[in-house]
Amino acid sequence: MKTHYWILLLMWTGLAACSNKEKEEKLPIFGYREVVAREVDGKKVADTVYHTIAEFEFLNQDSAVITHQTFNGKIYVADFFFTSCRTICPKMKTQMLRVYDSIQSLPDVLILSHTIDPEHDDVALLHDFADRLGVSSSKWHFVTGEQDKIFSIAQTSYFATAMADNTEPDGFIHSGAFLLIDKERRIRGKYDGTMEDDVNRLITDIRRLRREYGE
Repeated sequence: MKTHYWILLLMWTGLAACSNKEKEEKLPIFGYREVVAREVDGKKVADTVYHTIAEFEFLNQDSAVITHQTFNGKIYVADFFFTSCRTICPKMKTQMLRVYDSIQSLPDVLILSHTIDPEHDDVALLHDFADRLGVSSSKWHFVTGEQDKIFSIAQTSYFATAMADNTEPDGFIHSGAFLLIDKERRIRGKYDGTMEDDVNRLITDIRRLRREYGE
């Protein structure tokens, strides 16, 4: 009888776990959306088009051209920083290193960090910065480019603050947000990159998002 009891308990636990997985809510999709009509098999159907990250082209720490296509079929975490930042960037760097460590075994997850001070943060400096952190460009891209384009993609695609500001100690103001981007270039989460608890949530949500894709 005891043996039968434990078998039934294990079966029930397994079924409950499967049920919980099936019921797991999907992460929200951030940004505006538009309902458009399209024709399928001669019938008009409504389709929802979501905000996506715009196409882009930058250079990373290895002088490689990094574009939106680099992230085809990938989930990635994006942020904005500059190497001489003395305010929130050191905290963000510490927390993003935790994210980096957590994705080492996940082939479909990358990190994309945009400098907002490209005049100072050239390719050579970003390469040195990545070396000092001990990170690989196969997982974490530090990119530079035209400042106007970096500011624009921050504000219009990622809905993140990034701008010059002479009243700030280091001459810039930028968001401390980490943005979780899915394989369709849609924003699926926004997290405070200076807060350990929020970054813990990001690390959990990366795996949650991967489950949406059957990973």
